[in-house]
Amino acid sequence: MRHNPLARTGRTVSAIGLGTWQLGADWGEVDEADALAVLEASIDNGVTLFDTADVYGDGRSESLIGRFLAHRPGHGITVATKMGRRLDQVPENYTVENFRAWTDRSRRNLGVDTLDLVQLHCPPSAVIDDDATYDALDALVADGAIAAYGVSVETCAQARAAIARPNVTNVQIIVNPFRLKPLDDVLPAAWAAGVAVFARVPLASGLLSGKYTAQTTFAANDHRTFNRHGEAFDQGETFSGVDFEIGVAAARELAATLPDGVSLPAASLAWTASRAGVTAVIPGARNVSQATANAQAATLLEPGSGFDADAFDAAVHDVYDRRLRAAIHPRW
Repeated sequence: MRHNPLARTGRTVSAIGLGTWQLGADWGEVDEADALAVLEASIDNGVTLFDTADVYGDGRSESLIGRFLAHRPGHGITVATKMGRRLDQVPENYTVENFRAWTDRSRRNLGVDTLDLVQLHCPPSAVIDDDATYDALDALVADGAIAAYGVSVETCAQARAAIARPNVTNVQIIVNPFRLKPLDDVLPAAWAAGVAVFARVPLASGLLSGKYTAQTTFAANDHRTFNRHGEAFDQGETFSGVDFEIGVAAARELAATLPDGVSLPAASLAWTASRAGVTAVIPGARNVSQATANAQAATLLEPGSGFDADAFDAAVHDVYDRRLRAAIHPRW
């Protein structure tokens, strides 16, 4: 597994990490044994970055990770968690007192004294723009509650604002073959500033698995059912904001450009990981086979893998321009 520097922290993280939203909630039921097996399979396949949040299953994801890592001394895993969605996402709730309460809770869940990396969890733009936000985060670093901080964002404009802050370690933003605006609008600025980029939703909530048809349905407690139009949170978090039927057709078209032996999800992960400025891609997984396949997509980054990233990149831009750009590019 290729590793990349995590900005100025002195850490490195695997080019493909693990997003653990699925292990908490909103993706249908994942029992504890399956969740722990996903973590095990990921480590066994070279993953050294787990991304979680304090609201994933109301702390279930953090707690599972904490218990799992407690039995692996010297594990070398960087755990990036997120905070800021335990209350309404209004600027007055982003106070140093709440930051302390939220990080203390995450420290207990994860069983650590100092959190490796805490990201604000898609806060309002006013919070990202406020000097007081970073004063509060710097105080948590000074106190030893957190080692570093970043910002998870919805839009490119928010990402650029966060990147401009001198102590921001990373930004997390949706980047995948169905979300191309960050390639030009965020990644060069992050690279120039020495800020790491985590690419989330890299398979567009499963659309880029290539397994769905227009008739595919999901559980009632799965966000792919209840948030298709942004009913619960930002619409871009579900299928990257792409209309489901259009996304199914676009995925089918991309899959047809790949050679035998290269799957669409593996190609999508490898393509995203290979974009200049992307530090880590953080796909989720609900079972061991998904976790293993995601991590092994990193082999496509190696010479002689049979994956032509340039040819796939051309196909990605063609499909995006024809099918998705008009609806997606202006919004995020």
